[in-house]
Amino acid sequence: MTTSQPGTGINELLAQARSRLERLAAREAWREVRSGEAWLVDIRPAAQRAEEGEVAPGLSPLVVERNVLEWRFDPRQEVALPGVDFDTRVIVLCQEGYTSSLAADALRSLGLERATDVVGGFAAWRGEGLPVARRAHRIGA
Repeated sequence: MTTSQPGTGINELLAQARSRLERLAAREAWREVRSGEAWLVDIRPAAQRAEEGEVAPGLSPLVVERNVLEWRFDPRQEVALPGVDFDTRVIVLCQEGYTSSLAADALRSLGLERATDVVGGFAAWRGEGLPVARRAHRIGA
C-alpha cells in the first residue's frame, strides 16, 4: 500500500530557499561585515554558541535567536531592531549553513531582498581562520 505524503519535504524546502539566495563563502561574508556593508546575524542557540564559539565582538555580530528573527528584522514591527529597513544587508549565520538558508529566505519573504547566508555556517567561518571569540552581543527576545 502506498501512502501519499502531504506537504513539501525539508530537502525540497531547503533547495527552494537556496535557489532564491546568493549565498556567500565565509571570507566574502567577513569582508562585507568588516567593511560595514552588512550586518552579521548569528541565529544559533546559546548552548551551541557556548560550545562552538562565536564571531569576534570586534565585528559587531548580532545574536538574534531563530524564534524572534522575523520580528526583529521586519521594519513594520515595533520590536524591529533600530536601523533595520528593507535595504539592510543581512548575512545570517548558523552552525553549518542549513537553518541560515531557511532563515535568510524568510527575511527575503518579508521584503529584505538583500538577505543571505554563509555557506557552511560558523563551522566554515572558524575553519577559514576568521575572527572568533566566546561571546557576542545578544539581542533579547
